[in-house]
Amino acid sequence: MTETPGAAPLSTLLISDLHLSGEQPALLTAFHRFIDERASRSEALYILGDLFEAWIGDDDPTPWVRETIEALSRLSKSGTALYFIHGNRDFAIGRRFSQETGCQLLGEVHRAKLHGHNVLLLHGDTLCTGDVDYQRARRWIRNPLLLAIMKRLPLSTRQKIASLGRKQSTAATRDKSDAIMDVEQKTVCAVLSEYGLDTMIHGHTHRPADHHFEWSDNQVSQRGRRIVLGDWQAQGWYVEASREGLELLSFDISQ
Repeated sequence: MTETPGAAPLSTLLISDLHLSGEQPALLTAFHRFIDERASRSEALYILGDLFEAWIGDDDPTPWVRETIEALSRLSKSGTALYFIHGNRDFAIGRRFSQETGCQLLGEVHRAKLHGHNVLLLHGDTLCTGDVDYQRARRWIRNPLLLAIMKRLPLSTRQKIASLGRKQSTAATRDKSDAIMDVEQKTVCAVLSEYGLDTMIHGHTHRPADHHFEWSDNQVSQRGRRIVLGDWQAQGWYVEASREGLELLSFDISQ
Protein backbone atom coordinates (compact mmCIF):
# COMPACT_ATOMS: atom_id res chain seq x y z
CA MET A 1 0.00 0.00 0.00
CA THR A 2 1.34 3.42 -0.95
CA GLU A 3 0.82 6.09 1.67
CA THR A 4 0.52 9.82 1.10
CA PRO A 5 3.25 11.70 2.98
CA GLY A 6 1.84 13.07 6.21
CA ALA A 7 -1.37 11.01 5.97
CA ALA A 8 -2.38 8.75 8.83
CA PRO A 9 -1.85 5.06 7.93
CA LEU A 10 -5.04 3.10 7.42
CA SER A 11 -6.20 0.56 9.97
CA THR A 12 -8.22 -2.66 9.79
CA LEU A 13 -11.52 -3.05 11.67
CA LEU A 14 -13.17 -6.20 12.99
CA ILE A 15 -16.79 -6.60 14.13
CA SER A 16 -19.08 -9.42 15.20
CA ASP A 17 -22.53 -10.20 16.62
CA LEU A 18 -24.54 -7.26 15.34
CA HIS A 19 -27.62 -9.49 15.00
CA LEU A 20 -29.23 -7.11 12.54
CA SER A 21 -32.97 -7.46 12.05
CA GLY A 22 -35.90 -5.42 10.91
CA GLU A 23 -37.18 -5.27 14.48
CA GLN A 24 -34.25 -3.12 15.67
CA PRO A 25 -33.98 -0.06 13.39
CA ALA A 26 -31.49 1.65 15.76
CA LEU A 27 -28.97 -1.13 15.12
CA LEU A 28 -29.46 -0.85 11.38
CA THR A 29 -28.89 2.90 11.57
CA ALA A 30 -25.79 2.41 13.73
CA PHE A 31 -24.37 -0.15 11.30
CA HIS A 32 -24.86 2.09 8.27
CA ARG A 33 -23.25 4.98 10.14
CA PHE A 34 -20.34 2.73 11.11
CA ILE A 35 -19.86 1.77 7.46
CA ASP A 36 -19.95 5.39 6.28
CA GLU A 37 -17.95 7.03 9.07
CA ARG A 38 -15.46 4.36 10.17
CA ALA A 39 -15.18 1.38 7.84
CA SER A 40 -15.02 3.54 4.70
CA ARG A 41 -11.78 5.03 6.03
CA SER A 42 -10.21 1.66 6.82
CA GLU A 43 -8.07 -0.67 4.76
CA ALA A 44 -10.24 -3.69 5.49
CA LEU A 45 -13.30 -4.80 7.45
CA TYR A 46 -13.58 -8.30 8.90
CA ILE A 47 -17.05 -9.48 9.95
CA LEU A 48 -16.64 -12.42 12.33
CA GLY A 49 -20.14 -13.82 12.06
CA ASP A 50 -23.68 -13.12 13.25
CA LEU A 51 -23.99 -9.95 11.25
CA PHE A 52 -27.64 -10.98 10.98
CA GLU A 53 -30.02 -12.30 13.63
CA ALA A 54 -30.99 -14.99 11.13
CA TRP A 55 -30.27 -15.71 7.48
CA ILE A 56 -32.91 -17.50 5.44
CA GLY A 57 -31.02 -17.39 2.14
CA ASP A 58 -29.14 -15.17 -0.26
CA ASP A 59 -32.41 -14.59 -2.12
CA ASP A 60 -34.09 -12.80 0.80
CA PRO A 61 -35.86 -9.78 -0.78
CA THR A 62 -36.61 -7.98 2.50
CA PRO A 63 -35.86 -4.24 1.99
CA TRP A 64 -33.57 -3.81 5.02
CA VAL A 65 -31.58 -6.89 3.98
CA ARG A 66 -31.11 -5.50 0.48
CA GLU A 67 -30.09 -2.12 1.91
CA THR A 68 -27.48 -3.83 4.10
CA ILE A 69 -26.10 -5.74 1.11
CA GLU A 70 -25.97 -2.52 -0.91
CA ALA A 71 -24.10 -0.72 1.90
CA LEU A 72 -21.48 -3.48 2.00
CA SER A 73 -21.23 -3.42 -1.78
CA ARG A 74 -20.55 0.33 -1.76
CA LEU A 75 -17.90 -0.21 0.90
CA SER A 76 -16.03 -2.88 -1.04
CA LYS A 77 -16.28 -0.92 -4.30
CA SER A 78 -14.81 2.13 -2.55
CA GLY A 79 -11.60 0.18 -1.91
CA THR A 80 -12.10 -1.29 1.58
CA ALA A 81 -11.41 -5.03 1.50
CA LEU A 82 -14.28 -7.00 3.00
CA TYR A 83 -14.03 -10.42 4.68
CA PHE A 84 -16.69 -12.61 6.29
CA ILE A 85 -16.59 -15.59 8.67
CA HIS A 86 -19.88 -17.41 9.21
CA GLY A 87 -21.52 -17.23 12.63
CA ASN A 88 -24.06 -19.54 14.19
CA ARG A 89 -26.91 -17.27 13.06
CA ASP A 90 -25.85 -16.65 9.46
CA PHE A 91 -23.94 -19.81 8.50
CA ALA A 92 -26.14 -20.19 5.39
CA ILE A 93 -24.69 -17.09 3.73
CA GLY A 94 -23.37 -18.21 0.37
CA ARG A 95 -21.85 -17.34 -2.97
CA ARG A 96 -24.54 -14.89 -4.10
CA PHE A 97 -24.09 -12.78 -0.95
CA SER A 98 -20.34 -12.81 -1.53
CA GLN A 99 -20.74 -11.68 -5.12
CA GLU A 100 -23.27 -8.97 -4.36
CA THR A 101 -21.33 -7.47 -1.45
CA GLY A 102 -17.83 -8.03 -2.78
CA CYS A 103 -16.79 -9.83 0.39
CA GLN A 104 -14.48 -12.83 0.59
CA LEU A 105 -15.92 -15.75 2.55
CA LEU A 106 -13.29 -17.22 4.88
CA GLY A 107 -13.11 -20.57 6.63
CA GLU A 108 -14.30 -20.93 10.21
CA VAL A 109 -10.72 -20.39 11.43
CA HIS A 110 -8.52 -17.89 9.61
CA ARG A 111 -4.92 -16.78 10.08
CA ALA A 112 -4.42 -13.10 9.32
CA LYS A 113 -1.55 -10.63 9.45
CA LEU A 114 -3.01 -7.29 10.41
CA HIS A 115 -0.49 -4.44 10.19
CA GLY A 116 2.29 -6.67 11.49
CA HIS A 117 0.19 -8.57 14.05
CA ASN A 118 -0.33 -12.29 13.44
CA VAL A 119 -3.78 -13.23 14.74
CA LEU A 120 -6.26 -16.07 14.56
CA LEU A 121 -9.80 -15.05 13.64
CA LEU A 122 -12.97 -17.06 14.26
CA HIS A 123 -16.58 -16.58 15.28
CA GLY A 124 -15.98 -18.25 18.64
CA ASP A 125 -18.72 -20.83 19.01
CA THR A 126 -16.32 -23.72 18.35
CA LEU A 127 -14.41 -22.68 21.50
CA CYS A 128 -17.46 -23.35 23.70
CA THR A 129 -16.74 -27.07 23.93
CA GLY A 130 -18.34 -27.36 27.37
CA ASP A 131 -21.74 -26.92 25.72
CA VAL A 132 -21.98 -30.46 24.38
CA ASP A 133 -25.60 -30.12 23.23
CA TYR A 134 -24.81 -27.02 21.18
CA GLN A 135 -21.75 -28.59 19.53
CA ARG A 136 -23.80 -31.64 18.57
CA ALA A 137 -26.58 -29.48 17.11
CA ARG A 138 -24.01 -27.35 15.29
CA ARG A 139 -22.56 -30.36 13.50
CA TRP A 140 -26.03 -31.55 12.51
CA ILE A 141 -27.42 -28.25 11.21
CA ARG A 142 -24.29 -27.48 9.17
CA ASN A 143 -24.41 -30.79 7.31
CA PRO A 144 -23.91 -29.87 3.62
CA LEU A 145 -26.80 -32.13 2.54
CA LEU A 146 -29.19 -30.50 5.00
CA LEU A 147 -28.08 -27.03 3.89
CA ALA A 148 -28.65 -27.93 0.26
CA ILE A 149 -32.19 -29.12 1.05
CA MET A 150 -32.92 -25.99 3.10
CA LYS A 151 -31.86 -23.68 0.27
CA ARG A 152 -34.38 -25.33 -2.04
CA LEU A 153 -37.35 -24.79 0.27
CA PRO A 154 -39.81 -21.97 -0.47
CA LEU A 155 -38.88 -18.61 1.02
CA SER A 156 -41.93 -18.58 3.30
CA THR A 157 -41.01 -21.99 4.70
CA ARG A 158 -37.46 -20.88 5.42
CA GLN A 159 -38.80 -17.80 7.21
CA LYS A 160 -40.92 -19.99 9.49
CA ILE A 161 -37.99 -22.32 10.20
CA ALA A 162 -35.75 -19.36 11.04
CA SER A 163 -38.36 -17.93 13.43
CA LEU A 164 -38.77 -21.29 15.17
CA GLY A 165 -35.00 -21.69 15.39
CA ARG A 166 -34.59 -18.30 17.10
CA LYS A 167 -37.25 -19.20 19.69
CA GLN A 168 -35.64 -22.57 20.41
CA SER A 169 -32.21 -20.99 20.71
CA THR A 170 -33.49 -18.38 23.17
CA ALA A 171 -35.15 -21.06 25.29
CA ALA A 172 -32.06 -23.27 25.28
CA THR A 173 -29.78 -20.38 26.23
CA ARG A 174 -32.04 -19.37 29.12
CA ASP A 175 -31.68 -22.80 30.70
CA LYS A 176 -27.88 -22.99 30.52
CA SER A 177 -25.32 -21.64 32.96
CA ASP A 178 -22.95 -18.83 31.97
CA ALA A 179 -19.97 -21.14 32.44
CA ILE A 180 -21.25 -23.68 29.93
CA MET A 181 -21.88 -21.03 27.28
CA ASP A 182 -18.45 -19.42 27.64
CA VAL A 183 -15.28 -20.62 25.94
CA GLU A 184 -13.15 -23.41 27.39
CA GLN A 185 -9.71 -22.07 28.20
CA LYS A 186 -8.05 -25.40 27.38
CA THR A 187 -9.69 -25.29 23.95
CA VAL A 188 -8.41 -21.74 23.39
CA CYS A 189 -4.86 -22.81 24.22
CA ALA A 190 -5.10 -25.95 22.09
CA VAL A 191 -6.30 -23.98 19.05
CA LEU A 192 -3.57 -21.36 19.43
CA SER A 193 -0.97 -24.13 19.74
CA GLU A 194 -2.34 -25.88 16.65
CA TYR A 195 -1.90 -22.75 14.54
CA GLY A 196 1.36 -21.64 16.17
CA LEU A 197 -0.03 -18.27 17.24
CA ASP A 198 -0.48 -16.45 20.54
CA THR A 199 -3.36 -14.07 19.74
CA MET A 200 -6.96 -14.64 18.69
CA ILE A 201 -9.98 -12.42 18.09
CA HIS A 202 -13.53 -13.76 18.23
CA GLY A 203 -17.11 -12.94 19.14
CA HIS A 204 -20.13 -15.15 19.91
CA THR A 205 -20.09 -15.04 23.73
CA HIS A 206 -21.21 -11.39 23.97
CA ARG A 207 -18.59 -10.81 26.69
CA PRO A 208 -16.27 -8.09 25.38
CA ALA A 209 -12.85 -8.23 27.00
CA ASP A 210 -9.12 -8.29 26.32
CA HIS A 211 -7.73 -11.38 28.06
CA HIS A 212 -4.04 -12.00 28.70
CA PHE A 213 -3.04 -15.43 29.98
CA GLU A 214 -0.30 -18.05 30.17
CA TRP A 215 -0.27 -21.75 29.40
CA SER A 216 2.21 -24.57 28.97
CA ASP A 217 2.75 -26.05 25.51
CA ASN A 218 4.91 -29.19 25.66
CA GLN A 219 6.33 -27.93 28.96
CA VAL A 220 7.22 -24.59 27.36
CA SER A 221 5.58 -21.55 28.93
CA GLN A 222 3.52 -19.52 26.48
CA ARG A 223 1.76 -16.17 26.74
CA GLY A 224 -1.52 -15.64 24.97
CA ARG A 225 -4.05 -12.95 24.22
CA ARG A 226 -7.76 -13.35 23.44
CA ILE A 227 -9.79 -10.32 22.39
CA VAL A 228 -13.55 -10.84 22.56
CA LEU A 229 -15.83 -8.62 20.51
CA GLY A 230 -19.12 -7.58 22.11
CA ASP A 231 -22.58 -7.76 20.60
CA TRP A 232 -24.22 -4.58 19.42
CA GLN A 233 -26.98 -3.48 21.80
CA ALA A 234 -26.53 -0.32 23.85
CA GLN A 235 -22.97 -0.14 22.47
CA GLY A 236 -21.31 -1.08 19.23
CA TRP A 237 -18.00 -2.93 19.54
CA TYR A 238 -15.06 -3.26 17.18
CA VAL A 239 -11.35 -4.02 17.20
CA GLU A 240 -9.01 -1.64 15.44
CA ALA A 241 -5.74 -3.12 14.19
CA SER A 242 -2.95 -0.71 13.32
CA ARG A 243 0.81 -0.41 13.60
CA GLU A 244 0.30 0.71 17.18
CA GLY A 245 -1.44 -2.52 18.19
CA LEU A 246 -4.83 -4.19 18.60
CA GLU A 247 -7.43 -2.17 20.48
CA LEU A 248 -10.95 -3.12 21.56
CA LEU A 249 -13.22 -0.07 21.21
CA SER A 250 -16.90 0.77 21.64
CA PHE A 251 -19.35 3.57 20.93
CA ASP A 252 -22.88 4.38 22.07
CA ILE A 253 -25.86 3.35 19.98
CA SER A 254 -28.86 5.66 20.09
CA GLN A 255 -32.00 3.67 20.76
